[in-house]
Amino acid sequence: MTTRHSFSLLPVAVVAWALAGCGGPAEGQSHGAPQAAPVGVAAAVQRPVRDMEEFTGRLEAVESVDVRPRIGGTIDKVHFREGALVRAGDMLFTIDPRPYQAEVARAEAQLASAQSQSELARAELARAQKLLESKAVSRQEFDQLTSGARTSDANIKAAEAALRVARLNLEYTAVRAPIAGRISRANITTGNLVDDKTVLTTLVAQAKVYAYFDASEQTFLRLRKATADQLQVKMGLANEQGFPHVGKIDFIDNRLNPQTGAIRLRAVFDNAKSEFTPGLFARVQLAGATERTVVMTPDRALGTDQSKKFVLVVDDKNVAGYREVRPGPLYDGMRVIESGLKPGELVIVDGLQRARPGMPVAPEKLALDEHGMPVPKAPNAPAAQQAPAADKS
Repeated sequence: MTTRHSFSLLPVAVVAWALAGCGGPAEGQSHGAPQAAPVGVAAAVQRPVRDMEEFTGRLEAVESVDVRPRIGGTIDKVHFREGALVRAGDMLFTIDPRPYQAEVARAEAQLASAQSQSELARAELARAQKLLESKAVSRQEFDQLTSGARTSDANIKAAEAALRVARLNLEYTAVRAPIAGRISRANITTGNLVDDKTVLTTLVAQAKVYAYFDASEQTFLRLRKATADQLQVKMGLANEQGFPHVGKIDFIDNRLNPQTGAIRLRAVFDNAKSEFTPGLFARVQLAGATERTVVMTPDRALGTDQSKKFVLVVDDKNVAGYREVRPGPLYDGMRVIESGLKPGELVIVDGLQRARPGMPVAPEKLALDEHGMPVPKAPNAPAAQQAPAADKS
C-alpha cells in the first residue's frame, strides 16, 4: 500500500515543478517598462487673428409692403402669379373702374360749366368797365360784377381740382407693385368688395436682406470705437457649413436693452440670387477691427477634465505631460489658447485616448497646412497590391 501511494504522487510533483518553471519568466516580464503608445503630434502655431464672436439672428426684408387699395370697389381682375417675382409698377389688381370713369365725366362737365360762367362774368365786367367811364352804371354794380368774375375764376379752380381727384381715383383702380420683389398669395380674389383698409397681398424686396442680432454689453464696448467699415461680418444659414456670405454692419441701435443688457445690431447682405428668405434663422460671425497675435492648436487636441480644459504635450524625452489651458475662439478648426501653451510645443492631436500624463509615447509629427491644421494622410494602398502574390506551385 505504501509503495503504491509514493508512485502516485510523483507525477503531481513533476507537473507543479514544470508550472513553476514556466511561470517565472512571465512574472519577470510583467514588471518591465510600459510600451510607448504611438500618437500624432502637431506644434502649436502662432499667428495674427481678429477677435471673432458668433451670434444667432433672423433675416428680415429691407423693404416690405402690405399692398392695400387707395379706393373702395370690387376686384375686377388679379394679374399676378402667386409667389412670383414682380417689378416695380407691374399690375397686380384691377378694381372695377366704371364708377370712377363716371365721376371723371361728371367732373369734366362741372369744369366746362365753370369755364362758361367765368367767360360770361368776364364779358359782363368788360362792358361795365366801359359804362363806368361814362357813368352809365354805378360803382356798386361794377364792384358786384368784379366779385362775380373772381368767383367764377375760383369755381374753375375748384372744378379743376375735383377733376384731378376723379382722375386720380380712376388711376387707383389699377393697383400696381410699389417696389420690386417677391409677392405673396392674393388674399382677396375676383368679385370681392374692398376698401382702403383691406390688405390685398404682401410684397418683400429681394435685392438685399437684413440680419438682425443682439450683442452683449462687453462686445459693444469692445467694438464701439471701430467704424462700420472696419468690422467684418459673415453669415451662414442653418444648412450651411461655416460662414460663406460676407456683408457689412449698417446699423447699431442707440441704446442697450436694460432687461437683457444687449444691443441690437444689423448687417446687410446682397441677395441678388434670391438665396435668402425673410424669417430664416441665421448664424452671424462678427470680427473686430484690430488683429492680435495668439497661440493656436487644433480643436480636437483639447480634452475636458470636469470644468477644465487641457492638452497633452510631449517633451524632449517623449513623455506626455498634462497642461491646463484657457481656450479662446475657434477659427476654421483651430482653437485659440489664451494661456497655458507656448508656440512650438508639441501637442498630442491623434491618439489622445492612448496617452496618459507621465507615460512615454512614440510621437509622429503630422504634416500641417498653412493654418496649422494637420493634413489628412493619404489612404494606404490596398492590401492586395502591397502583398506579393502567393506561390501556387
